[in-house]
Amino acid sequence: MSTNPYAAPKAQVADVPEHLAEGKFIAEGRSRPAGHGWKWITSARVLTKQRQLLWISMFIVFAVIAIAIGTIPRLGSLALYFIMPVLFGGVMLTCDKVQRGDEITFGDFFSGFRSHFARLAGVGLATLLMYIAIFAIIAAIFGTAAALLLSGFEHPQAGDPAVAIGIIIAALVMLGLSVPVYMAVWFSYALVTINNVSILQALKASFVGCAKNVAPFFIYGLIMMLLALAATIPLLLGWLILGPILFASIYTGYRDIFYET
Repeated sequence: MSTNPYAAPKAQVADVPEHLAEGKFIAEGRSRPAGHGWKWITSARVLTKQRQLLWISMFIVFAVIAIAIGTIPRLGSLALYFIMPVLFGGVMLTCDKVQRGDEITFGDFFSGFRSHFARLAGVGLATLLMYIAIFAIIAAIFGTAAALLLSGFEHPQAGDPAVAIGIIIAALVMLGLSVPVYMAVWFSYALVTINNVSILQALKASFVGCAKNVAPFFIYGLIMMLLALAATIPLLLGWLILGPILFASIYTGYRDIFYET
């Protein structure tokens, strides 16, 4: 051991991606280079690989919860609007603990039920209201039957091919209308739980942050789509690795956009 008090420390320090370092919070977000879409994914991998079995267990439990609630007739799909934001809030808090170098436990993934529960459920309510507006637009254009079918309250039945084409067009319109909703909620879980902002502020900041980063989101989405295809081929087993990365990448993107190092 060196006795020189001025020698540089030689202890190993865990690798932390540059854009995950502590920094100044930027409430309105900032634009990032297109290549950072790939960085969000690789940084999420760094975040999850040290406690990989814990993250895999979390992903499995979350999937089971979502599937179990979703199978409840009619009420299940509504309940997911409120349950999933709380679960994702717990994931964001867990990611933040990892980023700070703290030890995590399985219970940390459910910390959204203990912290900011009302606001996270409020994000879910806001999401539901936005989709009700979308379904109202679909009903006005394509009819109530199409809106009920796309909302999951009605099951598809064999019928006229022209009707099927109309449903496909309605689905594409709904997808386009859903993009702003995704933008508003994507970072809202992290903004609510970590930065303690209000529901409306979180939705607005998330939307603006996404709007400022169309290019990196395009790269991110393209790579994630290819990874999802690869993860699905071996009996969905690849999702045991990709699932946690997908969850954590929401946090790494949030850190990159809303913090200046």
